[in-house]
Amino acid sequence: MAYFRKIKSKTAKKGYTWGFTMDVGIDPVTGKRKQTSRRGFATKSEAEAAYHALKGQLYKGMKLESNDVLFKDVLEDWLESYKKTVKISTIRSRKNLIKHLLHYFGNVKLKNIKRHMYQQMLDDFYEKGYSLSSISSLHITANLIFKRALELELIHQSPATFAKLPKKQVTVEEVESDETKVNFLEKKELMEFLEVAKIEGLYLDYQLFSTLSYTGMRIGEALALKWTDIDFETGIISITKTLFNGTNRMTNYQLLPPKTKESIRTIFVDEFILKVLKRHKVQQSEYKLLAGTDYANEDFVFANPNGYPVTTKFMNHRIRRLLKKTSITKHITPHSLRHTHASLLIEAGAGVKEVQEILGHSDVTTTMNIYAHMTKDLKEKTSHKFSQLMRNLNENL
Repeated sequence: MAYFRKIKSKTAKKGYTWGFTMDVGIDPVTGKRKQTSRRGFATKSEAEAAYHALKGQLYKGMKLESNDVLFKDVLEDWLESYKKTVKISTIRSRKNLIKHLLHYFGNVKLKNIKRHMYQQMLDDFYEKGYSLSSISSLHITANLIFKRALELELIHQSPATFAKLPKKQVTVEEVESDETKVNFLEKKELMEFLEVAKIEGLYLDYQLFSTLSYTGMRIGEALALKWTDIDFETGIISITKTLFNGTNRMTNYQLLPPKTKESIRTIFVDEFILKVLKRHKVQQSEYKLLAGTDYANEDFVFANPNGYPVTTKFMNHRIRRLLKKTSITKHITPHSLRHTHASLLIEAGAGVKEVQEILGHSDVTTTMNIYAHMTKDLKEKTSHKFSQLMRNLNENL
């Protein structure tokens, strides 16, 4: 760990320089931590660069025995590099996982973290009721940190290498009762939902939820849409960005690159949605006139009456409000409408590659998993076709 500080200087132009103090291990005699300091840097950036260079030297054994390195020190080193390679939303999710890892191993020396200790951590999280996806994410994060320790030659093998992730055992009762959560709407359900959104929805409900259902966009991609992304003449929408708002304050948003390079795509839009968006643009213009100079004119399609883009959390509340007014009992979120679109594409006869390109999946496995969740209507039609085939065959037997 390290901390940076300003230091008064009579010779520096700014009247001060920057310095830092960092931990360099544990004294084998007293058991207390050892520290070293550096000063005289013109800027904080220079001090940080010097800190990381020195830490790299220490980790490589030039001044510090690897036996003294703590898990939290390697974690900090890994995080600094990791921040430069991923989006801020990814960093935010990783930090929540890091808190758990620090709780278990923060002040433990790397050499003392054994396989059984790591496995016990995963098992503990399962017993505490954490979801399997959360445990998997925790495992992935830990692997990245231990990989960094391997690169620095601080350990010879990661304690996470042979770890076994917990698996939910599905009971016969669960299979027979079909308790699998359905996260998409079928055609009749979608029609009911959009009718309710049109009649009883608040501003943006019908426009946004219709767009998600008919395009399969991710909610962040839709909220990042600007009018310049829509070509009404060709009926094409360009998806080039996603909106991130970690604090859920409408003024505190960021536009980031999409999830993957495959997510950058163009999609053809149904004429129905183009009409919905055209009417929405006219309505939005009225809000602009009412707000006057108070309108934050950033050209967002799905903007609040003040011009700022709405948040995902806000639209989650909206969709729950509408669902209460329908006969639908499924747990549906804005992301469920993306799955709904995929299911309807499959029912319409679209191939795997087409669905993958429209949804912007980087991995075809994701698309194939959606295929496994075909709608009841499609299953019934397939069963009916088979019955017809067998009936004709039976007549000739």
